[in-house]
Amino acid sequence: MASFSHETVEKVGAILNNSSHPLAERFRALFTLKGIGTPEAITQISRAFTDTSALLKHECAYCLGQIRHSFAISKLEVVLRDISQESMVRHEAAEALGAIGDPSVCPTLEEYVNDSAKEVAETCQIALDRIKWLHDKDNETFEDNNPYNSVDPAPPIANGSIEEWKVCLNDSSLPLFPRYRAMFALRNHGGQDAVLALVSGFLDHSALFKHELAYILGQMKDCNAIPALMERLNDKSENSMVRHECAEALGSIATEQCLEILEQFKNDTERVVKESCDVAIDMYHYENSEDFQYANAVDSTQ
Repeated sequence: MASFSHETVEKVGAILNNSSHPLAERFRALFTLKGIGTPEAITQISRAFTDTSALLKHECAYCLGQIRHSFAISKLEVVLRDISQESMVRHEAAEALGAIGDPSVCPTLEEYVNDSAKEVAETCQIALDRIKWLHDKDNETFEDNNPYNSVDPAPPIANGSIEEWKVCLNDSSLPLFPRYRAMFALRNHGGQDAVLALVSGFLDHSALFKHELAYILGQMKDCNAIPALMERLNDKSENSMVRHECAEALGSIATEQCLEILEQFKNDTERVVKESCDVAIDMYHYENSEDFQYANAVDSTQ
């Protein structure tokens, strides 16, 4: 496994934490640090929580969850507790704590299951449900079969059909955790029918739920999702957390049509949407390039 020098991590961290750099460049630095994944890289990522960009801070929390290192727990708890942080940042910190999956964070999550910000409260409950599921001995032989190698807020339902998962996905009488499980079952199955089942969930009232739908549609990179993502991005009455995730999903799908849509919203009045379009346009160019990886290339020593 490659190791990275102190100087290399410092250099990449300096790009991430310098607001004079274009946001897309800072995102690439962030994902470079995510790939390094050491406590020193985590420290550099954590410095960015003082930034003015909610989008960047949200993505920092996401990356800390994906690294799944206990070193990040204390910082994520601080972010969740900080009510001066934007709710989309606090929600992502809670989700990251659930991704790390250490039962020691449960008391902190339990403090915020009734938070005044609905997306924070809902995320804390999902994170608690994931940790409980993760440490249930009956699930030790469970196989996720996730083709995207992401740490997800909920495991997919193991068995069933697209129609069964669609019914569960759209059953608002259920807690969000089983509905998320249906969501990820549909994602893992893939194909047009699964995508159409997923986009039916955009009629839901939960911004958190719709934001997660947009995220996984971006993972799937299926052109059948473009009309629904475009509709949500175009709806100025939609929660900005949903619109921003739709923009990033379109950047991942990366067709000419997606680029045209993103160009239309790159000067949106909502900062998080505007910035997401900037990052998504950069992602479009990456997806249509011959670059080996999205993150910045860095030197390593074996």
